[in-house]
Amino acid sequence: MATILRWGVLSTSKFFLTKVLPALANCRTARLDAIGTAQVERAKTLGIPKVFDAYSGVLADPAIDAVYIPLPNHLHGEWAIAAARAGKHVLCEKPITLTTAEAERLAAVQQETGVQIGEAFMVATHPQWLQVREWVRQGKIGQLRAIQGFFSYTNVDPNNIRNKVEAGGGALMDIGCYPIFTSRFVSEREPVRVLGLVERDPVFGTDRLTSAMLDFGGLQASFSCSTQLFPYQKMHFYGTEGHIEVEIPFNAPPDKPSRIFLNGVVTEMQVVDQYTVEFDAFSEAVLAGESVAVPVAQSIGNMRVIEGIFRSAVEGGWVTL
Repeated sequence: MATILRWGVLSTSKFFLTKVLPALANCRTARLDAIGTAQVERAKTLGIPKVFDAYSGVLADPAIDAVYIPLPNHLHGEWAIAAARAGKHVLCEKPITLTTAEAERLAAVQQETGVQIGEAFMVATHPQWLQVREWVRQGKIGQLRAIQGFFSYTNVDPNNIRNKVEAGGGALMDIGCYPIFTSRFVSEREPVRVLGLVERDPVFGTDRLTSAMLDFGGLQASFSCSTQLFPYQKMHFYGTEGHIEVEIPFNAPPDKPSRIFLNGVVTEMQVVDQYTVEFDAFSEAVLAGESVAVPVAQSIGNMRVIEGIFRSAVEGGWVTL
């Protein structure tokens, strides 16, 4: 049995260069062998063995087992489908598509091709989130009844892809997907209805501040996310007998312990790079013939919530999922 999954990447995005590329260098079961990009000369300085001047070159290479897609949001579904039909396993950045219907098409392609397709929610494999979920499973806080989250940063660059509505920019798609996902991940439940409030940038048209409530039936989750507020992030989980706080829930540091609190008592997790863990976990699952951490079925659930929040903000009331 193979012990290494050979990876190709589509594009030289800033996120890939600053976060993922260094993390891949420390993987046990993932090896980056190829990149497709229009910035060929830049890519040649990265030490990646094969550089293609088009994404299709990576997909056509029979020596590549899996493809990582860090492209702008509106290109995720298109290239994930193309990679799957080329016989490549796919790890695609979130949001995996811009609509529920497109995520469902991607799920159909996954069934058609037999490859693994996963959404790159690195939180799903990070030790701190696995511990939080285990505490809830064990009843450490009694019955989970309420979840609260916040995630924000400031970006007012009109040329930044996150501020382009046609490219799937805005707060909810970019970062609001995280409190949605972690609420579903920890509770292991799906919301039955959602309520959304959206403030859009008058120039960009993107949602610069979105707040939402998720009704799970006996469990309520609420969060706010923004692309134009002071950078901050936190997640809280409240139960009938206790409380869990995740100090740095989404940008967990790669060089110091993550800290989570159970009833005020801190637990320091081992130091890990969450992207190294993510790629190793995906590769190990594929090599073992097992399901990846965030399969497309999970992605469909997240997209349903996102679409419901946007619809609620327009209609002015609860939306049943």
